[in-house]
Amino acid sequence: MRGIDLFRLDGRVALVTGGSRGLGRSIAEGLASAGADVVLCSRKPEEAAAAAREIAASTGRKALGLGCDVTREEDVTALVERTFAGMGRIDILVNNAGINIRGPIEELSAADFRQVLETNAVGPWLASRAVLPVLRAAGWGRIINVASVLSAIALPNRSPYAASKGAVAMLTKVLALECAPQGITVNAICPGPFLTEMNAGIKDSPDTTRSVVGGTALGRWGELHEIQGAAIYLASPASSYVTGSLLFVDGGWTAR
Repeated sequence: MRGIDLFRLDGRVALVTGGSRGLGRSIAEGLASAGADVVLCSRKPEEAAAAAREIAASTGRKALGLGCDVTREEDVTALVERTFAGMGRIDILVNNAGINIRGPIEELSAADFRQVLETNAVGPWLASRAVLPVLRAAGWGRIINVASVLSAIALPNRSPYAASKGAVAMLTKVLALECAPQGITVNAICPGPFLTEMNAGIKDSPDTTRSVVGGTALGRWGELHEIQGAAIYLASPASSYVTGSLLFVDGGWTAR
């Protein structure tokens, strides 16, 4: 396999958490466009099922939408079992499910902090642990964590989110070392400011325009499809010698 064929995912199955909308939905569609069959999960199973139907219609690939709360160990175990039963294999795990609660630390509760950590950091840990026996048995696999530019730089009023994404970045490196002997790579995508539903409420504020969008070299929000190339690369044979890496898709924010 050479050249552009290195980016094909024919015959592979990808499981994408938080795949019903935003970056997860775009990543799932991108992987399907490269030939993978995909399974999407969401806390709202009807949204996951609707997104799966649309991806199947637009790409011609098999797609399945399932309900799952990634903070619940029993949900994650059931998700992996249902994915394997429905698709016959799992090759790629994308840990994308995430939430954000913003505010100065003195205005946040400990429950706020724990809620973000549970979804953004514990969720990927649980999903990776559940999927790894399948990948190890196959002797090949890809785990792609969705971290953030805030795993490397800081913004005020983001202590839960930045802490959780910093944890995801280090989890990526640890798992890369643990999984390398079995032919499994583990990497993270670190998005900058993308105009997802999570960011819709702050997109028009002067502070966001100045410190977030203005912090990028390109001076704009990322468009959802601009995450797909990184995901396809890290999921494909093209990245076979890449593990433990953080791939920033941030409009040049971290270049400043």
